Amino acid sequence: MNENPNRKLQRAPNSGFFWELSARIKLILRLLADRRVSPLLKLLPIASLAYLLVPDLAPGPVDDALIIWLGAYLFVELCPSEVVEEHLKKIQSSAINQLYEERKSEFRPEDIEDAEYWEEPKP
Repeated sequence: MNENPNRKLQRAPNSGFFWELSARIKLILRLLADRRVSPLLKLLPIASLAYLLVPDLAPGPVDDALIIWLGAYLFVELCPSEVVEEHLKKIQSSAINQLYEERKSEFRPEDIEDAEYWEEPKP
């Protein structure tokens, strides 16, 4: 996304390529389902996916990937910024809550035992 000063988007901490990809797909799906986004604008990512079914003018997967990326990028950029920000915050908060729940279940106070540790001398 571009560095538009009106948008206050932040990356989630410790986010990697696959997290970013899944978050982008979730964002696009949420925006497609949102009634505040123009139906004509929703044709952009759908048309870019439909391009996969059309015989290519240029052989190879690079042009397909470029068209899909361009369609997804333009769709998110042309959507109303407040709608995009709202959905991004929900996606990030759900990811943070999920991480918190996973970490919370890893360490339970009742699993901690008080013990002493020492090494046996080697013969």
